[in-house]
Amino acid sequence: MGVDFVESRNKRLFAKKLDFKRGSVDLTHGAGGRASAQLFEELFKPAFSNPLLDAGDDQARFEGQGRMVVATDSHVVSPIIFPGGDIGALSIHGTVNDVAMAGAVPRYITAGFILEEGFALSTLQQIVESMAAAAKEAGVQIIAGDTKVVERGKGDGVFINTTGVGFIPETLETPPAATRAKPGDKILVSGSIGDHGITILSERESLPLMAPLTSDTAALHGLVADLIAAVPDVHVLRDPTRGGLATAINEICRSSNCGAELDETAIPIKRTVDAACELLGVDPLYLANEGKLIAIVSADQADAALEALKAHPLGTEAAIIGTITDDLNGFVQMVTPLGGRRMVDWLTGDPLPRIC
Repeated sequence: MGVDFVESRNKRLFAKKLDFKRGSVDLTHGAGGRASAQLFEELFKPAFSNPLLDAGDDQARFEGQGRMVVATDSHVVSPIIFPGGDIGALSIHGTVNDVAMAGAVPRYITAGFILEEGFALSTLQQIVESMAAAAKEAGVQIIAGDTKVVERGKGDGVFINTTGVGFIPETLETPPAATRAKPGDKILVSGSIGDHGITILSERESLPLMAPLTSDTAALHGLVADLIAAVPDVHVLRDPTRGGLATAINEICRSSNCGAELDETAIPIKRTVDAACELLGVDPLYLANEGKLIAIVSADQADAALEALKAHPLGTEAAIIGTITDDLNGFVQMVTPLGGRRMVDWLTGDPLPRIC
């Protein structure tokens, strides 16, 4: 991919360059959408550029004792305890999943805590025990950590940073990567979207909903292992966290220089989630998920991939939702129930900060 193409693509994505003299950080820069991508492209990438970082995946693969994978994530979710989980379990699941999306087996995690003065020890104990249980269930060890405390009013209870390390099995010849999507490939999602995001929002707003909502936070490495066992050449894996399904598909298309066509009727969304989204005026395509994955495979392997996902407890609602297209503009289009088409763009604002 030439420099001219990259510059042209970035001009389409980012109408104005960041103003490093007078500009400031706002919440959209942490939302995982267009503003986050611009911050990476114009600030972090030029400063830290190297082949591992420039690949644009959620983790880096490198040679060590075998093929190693490392991923890091920071967790600032509010509220810190929510239906289906808490910031402790979420911090383990999120990092395990980032490592697993490279086809790797997660093994080790480090944990850094930023605590606010006055934070209740009983709540901290609950979070730590939740992390320990999630790590044990996922088969990973927390091998190093750090704790810092800031003055009262200078934090928000607890923030957690985790780094995960895993290993790609020798039997996996070509690991999945964001650059491997090809025209004609099928796009699958492992289950209903928007569960985590709408659960967090409903808790914050104390919504009187008819049916309870629960976060989907879960470790996905077992699901990934079963999928790869059935379809060894999975082209792309991605967990659609911040920015949701829509932004994750746009990121993949950008990395692979292709487009995508999604079938609106095929995308699984729970009725309770859909109803809550309508009530709040938010689009489930852009809501974070913490226990779902996107898989892109060749068309002749799509049925086998779907069967493997559905056979796992975390993939019973899996579906084939679209196709990769030959579009160098990187446009993602949605085919509506009436046969029309609409653009599915990057997340441009931040409908829900502090989501994960």
